[in-house]
Amino acid sequence: MSAHVRTPVFEGPFDVLLHLVSEHKLEVYDIPLAEIVDGFLAELAERRPLDLEPCSEFLVIAAILVELKSRALLPGPDEVEDDEELSGFEERDRLLARLYELQVYAAAADTFASLVERAARSLARTAGLEEQFRDAAPDLLAGLTAERLAAAFLTAVAPAPAPGLDLSHVTVEAVTVSEAVAELEERLPGEGTTTFRDLTSQCTTRMQVIVRFLALLELCKRGWVALEQGTTFGDLVVTWTAGGRAGDEEEERAPAMSGAVEEYEG
Repeated sequence: MSAHVRTPVFEGPFDVLLHLVSEHKLEVYDIPLAEIVDGFLAELAERRPLDLEPCSEFLVIAAILVELKSRALLPGPDEVEDDEELSGFEERDRLLARLYELQVYAAAADTFASLVERAARSLARTAGLEEQFRDAAPDLLAGLTAERLAAAFLTAVAPAPAPGLDLSHVTVEAVTVSEAVAELEERLPGEGTTTFRDLTSQCTTRMQVIVRFLALLELCKRGWVALEQGTTFGDLVVTWTAGGRAGDEEEERAPAMSGAVEEYEG
């Protein structure tokens, strides 16, 4: 909502006053801006809380009226239409933009001129080596023999070796946990107590060691062996606690166990 103003020539909303001035229906000379500002401040003091929207609108309209009145007070052409004045501002801005562009081109031309002047001070060498330095040139054939030349030729014409795929890091043997369990069932009752290091001393691959460890965990889950490690990273002590080979009851569990034990292949 626009502020309400009261002047000797107009009384009403502030934005309507601006519209009448711009339409030349009111003379800007007859409008006392100081009284308008004082009246708005008095009206603003009565409004609580403070509303920023009418304040901002009043400042914009007041600034436009101040500009119009200042232009009217300054000397200039007696009759200048608003459209003509706006077109003059547009031409001024366009001329100013062209001047800035010309300044950029002039600066670029000055840079190129400086580079050309600096390059003109350099002189390229037009002669070859001086007479006393011609014999000092390196001998490109020094150390070259017929044998080395023939060896280089044979290397160049030799057929390229056929590409091969290295599979040395791939484990091709199949190692099963069930086989390792059966082997430990045969070996551990006779040894009683041993270490995991001794049980894997004959292993030649990492996969065999891993499968032996999984087989020990399977026997420990059945309660046939006891595992003990006294210190961190120390030897793993394996003790046979089943007393002997498994009886018929364990043989009946064998088919179920064989399905549960997975086969590990490299």
